[in-house]
Amino acid sequence: MKSAVETLGPTRAKLTVEVPFEELKPSLDKAYQQIAKSINVPGFRKGKVPAAVIERQFPGAARDQALNDILNEKYVEAIQANDITPLAQPEVEVTKYDADGPLEFTAEVDVKPVFEVPDYAGIEATVDAVEVTDADVDEQVQALRERFGTLKDVERPAADGDFVVIDLSATKDGEPVEGAEAVGLSYQIGRGGMLDGLDEAATGLSAGDDKTFQSTLVGGDLVGQEVDVNVKVGQVQEQELPELDDEFAQLASEFDTLEELTADVRERLGRGKRLEQAAAARDAVLEALLAQVEIPLPDALVADELTNRRGQLEQQLQWAGLTMEKYLEEEGQTIEEFEADLERRVRDAIAAQLLLDDIAKGEQFEVTQQDLTQHIIRSAQNSGQDPQQAFAHIQEHPHHLQEYAAEIVRGKALAQIVEGATVKDSDGNVVELKGLQPDGSIGDTVEETSTEE
Repeated sequence: MKSAVETLGPTRAKLTVEVPFEELKPSLDKAYQQIAKSINVPGFRKGKVPAAVIERQFPGAARDQALNDILNEKYVEAIQANDITPLAQPEVEVTKYDADGPLEFTAEVDVKPVFEVPDYAGIEATVDAVEVTDADVDEQVQALRERFGTLKDVERPAADGDFVVIDLSATKDGEPVEGAEAVGLSYQIGRGGMLDGLDEAATGLSAGDDKTFQSTLVGGDLVGQEVDVNVKVGQVQEQELPELDDEFAQLASEFDTLEELTADVRERLGRGKRLEQAAAARDAVLEALLAQVEIPLPDALVADELTNRRGQLEQQLQWAGLTMEKYLEEEGQTIEEFEADLERRVRDAIAAQLLLDDIAKGEQFEVTQQDLTQHIIRSAQNSGQDPQQAFAHIQEHPHHLQEYAAEIVRGKALAQIVEGATVKDSDGNVVELKGLQPDGSIGDTVEETSTEE
């Protein structure tokens, strides 16, 4: 087989491949044998029909079948021979395929661009300082008090912060909306997150009162449409919170005093913020590295990823009962700003993958069985999936292991870059990343214990 490559651009190549008849013949013979087993020709036993007879009866059938088998095989050989890394499916054109002659075809494909990996030793980045304020602590303690609070019926109009037991029903043009009703629902006024206008409508209502207001449905067949919603209050309840004292600390925690409880809350908040800071440091280091290199990207690859991201967001919004217009309003973005930001993030993500792939290849990182097992478990836990289901899925779709392996070596490459970087917080302090534990504490780094499947 002969092959040549023509560079059409930084991310586009054209392969020209010529396969001699001698290399085609095994695939043709196999195709004739398969056809012979599936047809009945008078005077010949099934499976013993000569190739010449098959060609007369079904002109070109064997050559077409052989072509399907051999094109992919020879394409793979050609990209390997020319050291090309394709990033998409090729556009193949057969230019010559005559009886008893060679096969010639071309394949245009988006390819991995060639670029120089920048020096990633000692990258510098800055992140926000970790700060746990008294207000942060008070908010957490207040949330804990509310968990142990009790509700008491009151005979007065509902006010902000009160709980109300309500019935909801919706109508559209005077007709009830199927599925848009709720009975005996407990709701805290001011909490939000249910229906626009509900807080305002319920405020001031006493037990037995009702009110109709307009709102937009967040689910069902009429999601996103304006309807009339009636809210009827069955009970108004006031929340009584426990006193902030040592007795509360003993009730709500393993501590004996309120001082100990508050100190623990502050420590836990600090650990959580250290984890957030570490994630920000990783992003900042990667962003600084990307700023040092220009990586051309195939337009088709970017377009496909943009389509995937938009589809994922639309699905998430649908599950949340939001429209794109409402989402953009909450984010304070125009559609043009959203699209520009999305494209920037997609381009950065693709460029980061390509860059980390090259770094991982240069460092010769390996993927162990333990790496794969832990990665599958973490991925399953992050998506709320049973790890056993994730392993079963891998057994049914083993090709996903290549994707996981790529993610693992990229993670190892990024971890090495981040550990070698100098990251400081906004106060000028060096951020300790190497000794950061999964719970947010700082300690000596230890090897992870092996995880058995």
